[in-house]
Amino acid sequence: MDFPRNQGYGGLMQVNRKLTLTAHTLLVCAGFFASTVHAADANLEAGRMLFTKDAKPACAICHTLADAGAMGEIGPSLDDLKPDEARVLQALKTGIGQMPAFTSLTEEQRQILAKYVAQVTKAH
Repeated sequence: MDFPRNQGYGGLMQVNRKLTLTAHTLLVCAGFFASTVHAADANLEAGRMLFTKDAKPACAICHTLADAGAMGEIGPSLDDLKPDEARVLQALKTGIGQMPAFTSLTEEQRQILAKYVAQVTKAH
């Protein structure tokens, strides 16, 4: 930043305003980033809880998923299958093979669970 020369106190005030505005902008951006990361972490944890406990029956009973510490052996290993979000969502809505439809979950819960599985298996 160029400092104004020979502008006296007024020039310093102008520099101070610019620095204050820049600092404020950085704080706003940092706050937005922090809240976005916090929301993502909260959704990840909500998905993990649905997978391990809250869905009835719990997904962890049948499926293997390392992130959830699940070692189920009835359904496919989701770590190996790496299903994308749409595939998980469809299975939750309609069931597939021996897996029942999870009609007791809300649409929002199914979406959180589908995003969680896709994210932690790094679906392509």
